[in-house]
Order: sequence, then structure tokens, then C-alpha cells
Amino acid sequence: MAPVERFEYVFLGGGKGGKTLAVELAKAGKRVAVVERGMIGGSCINVACIPTKSLIQTGRLIHAAREAEKLGAAPQAGGLDMKRVYQRVRSVVDGMVDINMTAFQTSGLDLIVGNGRFVAPRTIEVTLANGDQRVVFGDHAFINTGTTATVPDIDGLRYAAPLTHVEALELDALPGHLIVFGGGYIGLEMAQAFRRLGSRVTVLQEAPRIAMREDADVAQAITAALVHDGIDVRVSARAVKVEGHSGKSVHITLADGSTLDGTHILVAAGRTPNTRDIGLDEAGVKLDERGFIVTDERLATSAANTWAIGEVAGTPMFTHASFDDYRVLKSNLAGGTYTTANRAIPYALFVEPELARIGLNETEAAEKGIKVRVAMLPMAAVPRARTNHETAGFMKALVAADSDEILGFTMLGTQAGEVVSTVQMAMLGKLPYTAVRDAILSHPTIGEGLNLLFAKVPPRA
Repeated sequence: MAPVERFEYVFLGGGKGGKTLAVELAKAGKRVAVVERGMIGGSCINVACIPTKSLIQTGRLIHAAREAEKLGAAPQAGGLDMKRVYQRVRSVVDGMVDINMTAFQTSGLDLIVGNGRFVAPRTIEVTLANGDQRVVFGDHAFINTGTTATVPDIDGLRYAAPLTHVEALELDALPGHLIVFGGGYIGLEMAQAFRRLGSRVTVLQEAPRIAMREDADVAQAITAALVHDGIDVRVSARAVKVEGHSGKSVHITLADGSTLDGTHILVAAGRTPNTRDIGLDEAGVKLDERGFIVTDERLATSAANTWAIGEVAGTPMFTHASFDDYRVLKSNLAGGTYTTANRAIPYALFVEPELARIGLNETEAAEKGIKVRVAMLPMAAVPRARTNHETAGFMKALVAADSDEILGFTMLGTQAGEVVSTVQMAMLGKLPYTAVRDAILSHPTIGEGLNLLFAKVPPRA
């Protein structure tokens, strides 16, 4: 084994929370090593948030051009050049990778590119691309390895070499018929994007509806939007056998005996933590039954001075949640008290119309026995939505039954991902819903709809 190099802080993986903390510690003069297989900047920049939203934006522009063409307001497009779409996505990714690489280099940390695994507590052996090895030890160790797409255990599926969102973002030719396994966020975003780019798309969801985390009315409205785009959405549909090869032709048999033919398969049916074969037993780090690292509210693992960050620690699978893990760790390293307990994490689904939520929805409130007052407003009631011809969807607010506290907000509509922040600030500030109802909001904006929404909150019983 190579000689052991000592650091104050060592990181296995370079996702959002970990890289932020590593750079900050290095800038403060600490001796820091980051071990990364090669995805500089983490999955968000390379294969998740940034490239997918770039692809989605291209799909939106093409969709808008088609809609304008119907009204005689745009010239007929010359056709989609998928290679240029791919090049644009890559250019956005490459630019952000360069920014992250510069941040690493200027911070003074030691970036070690290679495959790392623990060989002892807080000790990581790294195999470099040329076969050489380095061994690094840290007074503190951080595990930030993320997750990968789960490939369901379906007869013939692995042999068919299905796409995950990673490979889908590398396509330079448009799929003829893309079959998406999974009706969660990744699957729905990719389904609509490829449909708008011009692919025929079918979504297979084993559950009785898509977007199962959301209220039934929200899921129904998203389904209606996807169907309006021409997507074939099939719920309670379980594939039992796959024949063929993704990228050429595939033949899928469903549990009800029906069959489906396509050209490509995209699996978006959950995530698997990257905890296998990285030596966590040797590190003394315990896993739960799903393979995620067990942590406490400070993100500390079962091993001394060893921490986990982001998705691999069971943190909600959003970049902004991983960034908040950085805040938790920064606080605890400095002797502070900030933890993951009771934090409210907003999120957005970037289909059209957009979905955004913070706090409870009706389903969760009922499950927890929390009595609420519910207000709803169709997007068609918002003047700016009407001027923009984007009236699909609605806003929904949950207010405590016995006080004026805002407990949750869901919006399915244009710019939902931006509007949700306004409600989040009110919730963080413990403002009564009347403060939002009576706020002077700019006209005409989408956010102005919050005045109208909170004016519809029923009185207390």
C-alpha cells in the first residue's frame, strides 16, 4: 500500500454540499483532499439539474415555436438538429465544470481524480487513472458519493441496456419512441422534454397515478398537461418482460398481457445510493435497509469524525438540500447547533405547467391528523397568466385551522418555482397568511395571484 498522506479533512465524492465545504475549508488554510471519480462539480452540474434544464428549455422553445406557427406568428422551422441540442447542453455543462475546477484549484485543496474506497476508518485508498495509488487519511472524513438510477428487476431489462437520465442527455439523435419507466420527477421532466423535441413518448407507471408524492388533484392536472402534449401516460402499468435493445427496438410485455413496442427505454424508477464497494465496513459506517448511510441530525455517521452529505445520507434529492447539509456541517465543525431537524425544503418539478411546493399538502396533513383550512385559486384567475396565455393549473394554500399560520403551499402553474419562494419567506418569518393576502404585490405579475389565493382562505370555525 502507498504511504499514507495526512489531511485535516478528506472527502469521498464532490457533490454540492461536500465541494462547498471543502473549498471553504481550504480557503481558510486547512489541509483538504477531495477524491472524485471525475464528475467535477457533482452530478447536478454534470448529469442532473443543469443539463436536464438546458434540454427542457430547448424543448420549451421548440414547443413555443410550434404554438406560434399555429397562430401564424412564426416561420416554419427547418427541423430539429439533435446534435446541436446535445452540443448546447454540453457547452452549458462544460462552462460550469470549468468554474468548479477553477474554484478547486484556487482554493488550495488537493483534488485527487480516481476511484476511492475506505481501507480503514477515515482512510481512503485511491486508484488513479494510470494505475498508481494514493492513500489519504483525514482527521475528519466526509462521504458525498450520491446516488445512481435504479434499474428495476424486470426480465430482460438490463440486457436491453436502457438509458438513464445520464445517457439520455448524451443522445445526438432523437428517439423515435421513448418508453419511460417511472412517473416521478425525473421521468416526467424527461418525458415532456423529449416529446416536445419530437419523440413519441410513453410513460409506464406501476402506481395508480404519477407524481405520487402530490395530492390526487395535482397529479391529475399534471397528467392532463402531459396528455395534452401528446404523451401516452399509463398508470397501474407493470412491465414484466423486455426484449430487444434500447436504441434499436424494444418489445415490452405488461402484466395485463398487453404489449408495447418502442425504440428506446429510459429508466426513472427510483435511485440507489452509491454505497457499495467503497469500503464502508472498513470505515465503520452503518447503512440502513435501503443502503443509505445512517446519520443523526448533525449528519454524523456511526464512525467517529465521519460524516455523510447529500443523497447518500438520505437527504431529500435536491441540490439545495445538499447545500443545506453544508450549512449543518459547517455549523457543527464550528461548535454550532444547526441540524437537519424541522427544516422546510421547497422543490420544483420543471414540466409545464411547473409544480412547486413547500410544507404540507392535503394528503400529508390528513395522514398526520392536522386540521387545516384550504384555499385554491385557478391560474386563469391571475391576470398575468391570462396575458401570457398560460392559464393551466392552480394554486393551493393550507392554513392552520386554529391559527393563521401557513402550513403549506402547492402551485401548478407558470413560474411556480419562483413564486413558491415568496410563500417560503412568509413561512420562515412565521407571518400570518393575512400578511401575504394584504401585501402590495406588483401588477401584473404571477406572484400577484398570492393576494387572490389567500383572500380565499375560509374563516376559522
